[in-house]
Amino acid sequence: MGIATRAPRAPKLTVVPPDHGRRGTLLPGVDVVFKLDGGHTGGALSIVEHPFEVGALVPPHRHHFEDEFSIVLEGEIGFRSEDQEVVLGPGGYIVKPHGEVHAMWNAGDTPARMIEVISPPGFDETFFQGPRTSTTPDHPTPHRWQSSRPRLGWRWPSPTGWPTSSPATTSPRRRPGRTQLL
Repeated sequence: MGIATRAPRAPKLTVVPPDHGRRGTLLPGVDVVFKLDGGHTGGALSIVEHPFEVGALVPPHRHHFEDEFSIVLEGEIGFRSEDQEVVLGPGGYIVKPHGEVHAMWNAGDTPARMIEVISPPGFDETFFQGPRTSTTPDHPTPHRWQSSRPRLGWRWPSPTGWPTSSPATTSPRRRPGRTQLL
């Protein structure tokens, strides 16, 4: 006898033209464009785009439920998950499993951009719901989604030795695609 799991609903045909999607600011220097959410994908996943300004950093954090699959489109983006660190250029992929502390940053000297596939979906709901601290509903502030993230199990730990600013501006440059064990 196997464990019963709920199958995702069949997705609907959805077209998202370039430069479309719900937009917001994740953190200073890191924007988010929600391309597909759980409603579009039958509850299977969400797809977001993250443009990174030079020097931008998403600090160390942990998702207790979501796995993230990232694809670098432009520039160089550094990733650290637990004790592994890598800088990837265009065409590079990385999997960030739920439960692992991870961070990411623009590791180059030009703007960068990546696509992130998130499973299960739900980040978009947290981002666009909760207390409104922005006057523009399409551009919520980090405070808005941070106030409701505990219900989804997201945490911002402060691991010793993790950067508080972009490693691109505080450490020697790393070659794209090279994994470094710390």
